[in-house]
Amino acid sequence: MEWHPSPNFGPRRAGLRPSMIVLHYTGMRGAEDALARLCDPAAEVSAHYMIGTCGRLWQMVPDEMRAWHAGAGAWRGLQDINSRSIGVELVNSGTQPFAQPQMERLEQLLTSLMQRWQIPAQAVIAHSDMAPDRKDDPGPKFDWPRLARQALAFWPEGYGPDLPLARSLDTIGYPPAAAEKRLQAFRARFLPFAQGDESALDRRRAACVAAAL
Repeated sequence: MEWHPSPNFGPRRAGLRPSMIVLHYTGMRGAEDALARLCDPAAEVSAHYMIGTCGRLWQMVPDEMRAWHAGAGAWRGLQDINSRSIGVELVNSGTQPFAQPQMERLEQLLTSLMQRWQIPAQAVIAHSDMAPDRKDDPGPKFDWPRLARQALAFWPEGYGPDLPLARSLDTIGYPPAAAEKRLQAFRARFLPFAQGDESALDRRRAACVAAAL
């Protein structure tokens, strides 16, 4: 791991400690551009870690401090996600699969962070989970089942009864947002092949996820 300090951080508020991990993609051309932005005082954004496509790992903000990666949003009724989380950026444009070396390094990092901070698999989330109205990363190409097979993320298999989608999404933890935005975020996370208008498949998948919590 390489130390590449960013000035964009502060203390965690109200004595909070890391209790979740938020995964992002950089949405930029490459690692150098992403590092420059995450360490630019004028940009006022940062993350704790960034992983390149080749598996190279940088740390920019100490775990104990509050990085500026999540922005406005909420998860399971909790606000100020920056004070409650560790942010991990993955170098990816958002349109390509995530590289094997990158995923392997992410698995190593998650294992270490989850053990160190006692973070459960259910608390490893997508940026789009906590901010569905404005974010879509890490997107439908991210391999959540792969992480779940190692207890590094939450991915229940199967489908449940055909229940109201909004009620299931509330139970899972999605914050208020336009219905189509919440559906898009849910699909990216738990039903990445789905398209079109809301269907019974969406509702049954969401009911399964909600029941498994």
